[in-house]
Amino acid sequence: MENSQIMKTIIDVKELTKYYGNFLAIDKISFKISSGEIVGLLGPNGAGKTTTLRLLTGYLTPTSGTIKINNFRYPEQAPQIKELIGYLPESVPLYKNMLVYEYLEYVGNIRGFEKARLNSRIKELGKQCQINHIMGKEIGELSKGLTQRVGIASVLLHNPEILILDEPTSGLDPNQILEIRDLIKEIGKHKTVILSSHILSEVEATCDRIIIINKGKIVADDSTERLTSLYKGKILISVGLKNANFDELKLRLSNIEEIEKIELVSSNKGQELYVDLYLNKDVREKIYENIKNTEWILIEFSKKKTSLEEIFKEITQEN
Repeated sequence: MENSQIMKTIIDVKELTKYYGNFLAIDKISFKISSGEIVGLLGPNGAGKTTTLRLLTGYLTPTSGTIKINNFRYPEQAPQIKELIGYLPESVPLYKNMLVYEYLEYVGNIRGFEKARLNSRIKELGKQCQINHIMGKEIGELSKGLTQRVGIASVLLHNPEILILDEPTSGLDPNQILEIRDLIKEIGKHKTVILSSHILSEVEATCDRIIIINKGKIVADDSTERLTSLYKGKILISVGLKNANFDELKLRLSNIEEIEKIELVSSNKGQELYVDLYLNKDVREKIYENIKNTEWILIEFSKKKTSLEEIFKEITQEN
């Protein structure tokens, strides 16, 4: 992120609300995003992520609330705002029977590019998105990863200040995910990037900041590092037992006040039982004391690092 961009607010959302008929999809959410940030938008299915992105792009009109992008306001100055944004939905809208170069040229012509400038811009994006070697191929013949790269190139064509990506790594294999992650981080050196994803590890590796939405409300908004530090007092212990009963285990551990929650992970017809224990203090000795005199066989007893997945699950369940 460039230091000169950090302090400039480019997106300012206040009390944003969206109803679909009687259904409240977004409930008075407010946030600001600075130039140069890479922001991850997380939430369970139906939480309101895609609706939020569509409101930011002007695809949907809010029921109430305000959106200002680079001091332009929706809906009065929608054309100016749309010039600032490149938006790639989850289902990449490409013409599969067109060649890659042909498609990018088509998009450029729609946007009114002069021929010389368009050819130059396509070359720039071919290098940046690493698609020069497929310019002469039909889009329908490409892998999902290369198709995604072509989609990103197409929405970068007009050199927008803001790039909005809905589930950019959905359906990609691990190598393709790494490639798209690196591309997003490279783009984020010069642009503001907002992405939604269900792959929390990718958000953790890619984004400077995370906004978590649940049931139409923002329930967390902070850097990955600070979100993790806020929950660093939470300790997760994984326990695996043979010949154990979940209800009996809960009863035996009920006298340990430091245990906030016991969650069943898996149970194999009483043969193997795996649980996660959420603690506010490391009391593994107490836990062991309560199960050592049983006939249960201890096959796992380990402390886990609190991951973004665990934080996400706890925050969304709490709310």
